[in-house]
Parts: sequence; C-alpha cells; structure tokens
Amino acid sequence: MTLILAHRGYTAAYPENTMKAFTEASNAGADGLELDVQMTKDGELVVIHDEKVDRTTNGTGMVKDFNVKDLRRLDARFNNKTMTKKEPIPLLEEVLEWMSGTNLICNIELKNSIVPYAGMEEKVIALVRDYNLADRIIISSFNHYSIVYSYRVAPEIEIAPLLSEGLYMPWIYAQSIRAKGFHPHWRAAPDEIVKAALESGIEVRPYTVNKDAEMERLFKINCSALITDDPAKAIRIRNKIKTGLI
Repeated sequence: MTLILAHRGYTAAYPENTMKAFTEASNAGADGLELDVQMTKDGELVVIHDEKVDRTTNGTGMVKDFNVKDLRRLDARFNNKTMTKKEPIPLLEEVLEWMSGTNLICNIELKNSIVPYAGMEEKVIALVRDYNLADRIIISSFNHYSIVYSYRVAPEIEIAPLLSEGLYMPWIYAQSIRAKGFHPHWRAAPDEIVKAALESGIEVRPYTVNKDAEMERLFKINCSALITDDPAKAIRIRNKIKTGLI
C-alpha cells in the first residue's frame, strides 16, 4: 500500500509546520508526516521550512538570529483567518513527544543547505533516540553530505536524499550512500523510474503530490509513499482505487 505523508502537516487547510497541521493530518488518517527543521541562535531545533520567519509568521528575520524564547512568541498562523488560537513555531522535541503516542512515521527534512547549522545532525539523532522513534523516522535533505553523515552517526535511522531534478538511475545512487529510498520531485518520478527503483528494493516517496491525476498514477503503480499537502484527498483517492472505483 502506498503510504500518505502529510507535507508540513495538513497544509491544504491549516498553517504549515504547526502542531495544528500535524494533529489534523493524523485525524484525517495520514500514515505519517513530513516536516522541516532549522536551528535557533541558542541551538534549539525548531520546525519551520524557511530560513526566514517572514512568510509563515508575524515576525521578520532569520531563524538563526532568534533565541528560542523570542521565536516561540511569534504567531505561525500567518494569514489563516479561520483559526482563533495563536500557533507557535513548534520545537522538534514537542512534535516527537506527541508522535510517540501515535503510530505515525515522520520524514524530518534537515534544512541545512543554505545555513550550515553546526551540530544539527547530532541533535536531531539524540532526540529521535530519546523518544525511541528510530524505526519510524526518515532523515532527508537536499544536503546529501548531511544525510550521509547522519547515517554514519546513526545507521539505525533511515536516510533519503531529496532530488529536485531527474537523476540517472537514482536507485543506484541511493544504494551507494546506504539510503533505502529517495524523495524526488513528482516530475522527476515517472513510472519507469519508480518501477525500476522498487524492483531494486529502493523506496520512492515523491513530493509534493497535490494533483488528482498524479496521486492516481502513483497509487496505481504502488509507489512506496507520496508526500502531499492534502492527506484527506489522497486518502479518498487511495480508497477509490482500492475499491475499484477509479
């Protein structure tokens, strides 16, 4: 069965990378989450996609220049008028603590391609181990040096390179860095690539799959997982395919 991972949580309806988006993804029936990690000035791991807080919060500036206390005062609802309650930027620890009471899997993307956060890998790994979640976590990044380093530090935690463009025989590349899978942009995941990877025992989890036709295509070829903003829609389509309605 193709798993459904909620991209930054249930972002089609809730503010991205917030506890609300994660809990609602779980309520919708997602199999797992995808989230992004940056680091504060005082070395805390926080869940936010951009290096700057400007797009997703009511603040301005770089994540790396905030102390965690000041960062947590910001409101991550941005322009979501449907929510009356303030949503802070979550700590990674907060998400993992909540996750440990669920059966969800989680793709943690290390956002260290632009800002080279020193010690990020070790801190993420320590938290994953603290909550005994090693078998439910995949560490990914566009910084492949970082995920290779993560594997060397913690071979028990799965890694997956993110690929924005097509790569020749990406399953061979994944095997060469000891990754059990790779996460391509959906345009870089045509049927023949997905099938060849699966036949080689390498999992494929394309991002960010929001169009009905792309979801249907990936479900029909039994892709390992898809990462989507709308887990509820993905579940509806998966169920229709399962029952032969599509």
